[in-house]
Amino acid sequence: MGAAKQAVQVDVGDETDVPVIEHAPSERETTRKILPIVEGVVLLAALLAPLVLQDYLTVFATRVIILALFALSFDLVWGYAGIMSFGQALFFGSAGYGVALLARDLDITNIFLVLPAGTLIGLTFALLLGGFLLLGRHPSSVIFVSLGTLTGSYAADRLARGWYYLGGQNGIPSIAPMSLGGYDFTEGPAFYYLVLGILVVVYLLCRFLVRSQFGLALAGLRENEQRIAFFGYKAQHLKAIIFTVGGAIAGLAGSLYAFHEGFVWPNMVGVVVSTQVVLYVLFGGSGTLIGAVIGTVIVEGVSFWLSDNYRDIWPIILGLLLLLVILFRPLGLISFVLGERERVGSFGAKIKEKRNAAP
Repeated sequence: MGAAKQAVQVDVGDETDVPVIEHAPSERETTRKILPIVEGVVLLAALLAPLVLQDYLTVFATRVIILALFALSFDLVWGYAGIMSFGQALFFGSAGYGVALLARDLDITNIFLVLPAGTLIGLTFALLLGGFLLLGRHPSSVIFVSLGTLTGSYAADRLARGWYYLGGQNGIPSIAPMSLGGYDFTEGPAFYYLVLGILVVVYLLCRFLVRSQFGLALAGLRENEQRIAFFGYKAQHLKAIIFTVGGAIAGLAGSLYAFHEGFVWPNMVGVVVSTQVVLYVLFGGSGTLIGAVIGTVIVEGVSFWLSDNYRDIWPIILGLLLLLVILFRPLGLISFVLGERERVGSFGAKIKEKRNAAP
């Protein structure tokens, strides 16, 4: 036979030997190795970046990594569960406001207090909104959830702009630096590597989650919700869980962003930032995790370069570029190197065929 298939004789006792078809290594084994390579290259580039970048670019890179963490939260919700959340900034910005108030009113800036607090704020808001939108008597449609999250983000924006305690239009400026003992995390390599370490840990946890049995249910939920419900899974409960997890990650990102920038403002909870994170994931590639990170880096990097060189028309150029990518590569830039099989993923242990030696 050819290289692709080979007959193997298996001894089954007194019965006649039965030919078993064994498949030679094919596209599955080779394609599966691409994702770790991409992840490794991205991580290596991130580790080396502060060594070659100027100080102001290191500050910019820190902001990009925080936004990549934010994009990761949306990719979990949309790329794996199929929930189009146009209100992801609600969790991002509410956590930013929460830690800013802790720093301003209670003088709490310890990293072991403010980051868990921001994560909890994002989780709580996501739990409340997700419970309202997803856990009704009847299954929620995609449009209902999209408009519901959009409305929540818009309402939070208007509330922040009109509430004097939150600073109104001006937000909360001059937030004290995040601290650890007597050390203050200010803009620079230390803050960069702190944020990078948090992103790596959260990424690995998300990778474990989506490769678990729960992730398998999410993948089925994204592809065919009715069939998953037929198998006995409570589809709306699965959606609410991953929606809450995404809110917690967005809250963590919002906390880091508030301390890095030194102030918070109403746009952080508004529709613009919610749409921005959708573009990150669309551009990089949804349902891959690493695509969200790559999309954030490229969109922010191109925006930075265009705004510096084409100040009058850079939003138009960026919009056209995003439109072209979405039209011609609907699976995002990651689809250039990542096949559909690996994007969907594989689950469970590998089954190895054992050959019985002939007597």
